[in-house]
Amino acid sequence: FPLLIRPSYVLGGQGMKIVINKKELEAHVVDLLRKIPNNKLLLDHYLDGAIEAEADAICDGENVYIIGIMEHIEPCGIHSGDSNATLPPFNIGEFVMQQIKDHTFKIAKALNTVGLINIQFAIKDDMVYIIEANPRASRTVPFIAKAYGEPYVNYATKVMLGHNKVTDFNFNPKLEGFAIKQPVFSFNKFPNVNKQLGPEMKSTGESILFIDSLKDDAFYDLYARRKMYLSK
Repeated sequence: FPLLIRPSYVLGGQGMKIVINKKELEAHVVDLLRKIPNNKLLLDHYLDGAIEAEADAICDGENVYIIGIMEHIEPCGIHSGDSNATLPPFNIGEFVMQQIKDHTFKIAKALNTVGLINIQFAIKDDMVYIIEANPRASRTVPFIAKAYGEPYVNYATKVMLGHNKVTDFNFNPKLEGFAIKQPVFSFNKFPNVNKQLGPEMKSTGESILFIDSLKDDAFYDLYARRKMYLSK
């Protein structure tokens, strides 16, 4: 303990929960199997205090191009859709970045991906762990495309249709400073929803904020509040 309980074949982190003892584990497993019968449950050791990052890439089955790597401002454990995240990463060293790139290349090829893939990582003590890999378009793809001014969805679609290889495109991303992905919540529309953040997604959208440097007040504010919201 702590453990992260993850039901299979769900979106938005539905039914995910961090449990800290056997009693909580049993109660949540019984509740999940009652709500989602015959579902397969995954038990992950929760890396307390880990950093979360994610990479999006286009793969044609042989060649891989990473369109963006983002670092979450909140700690690992808050759903990626509810986290603020920066493009490019704001505090990941080259050693860890290389691990992320290597894992992305290997996983995309191993899954025979043709099109887009999103891979989420947990980082602790300079070791990169794989949270999950989704061989599909992620919510971060339009964000990265907007930030870099690149038509990544267009490129990926042409790859999926077999019209092009990844090496056919002239990638030229442009971004001065940082782009911050900010979640948008609609708690005012759903007053009875638990507002505590955790593995289950609560946001209903996202916005993009451009800053020139990490000295920007907006980044200071987000970073100062990064550990306020994590709950089980």
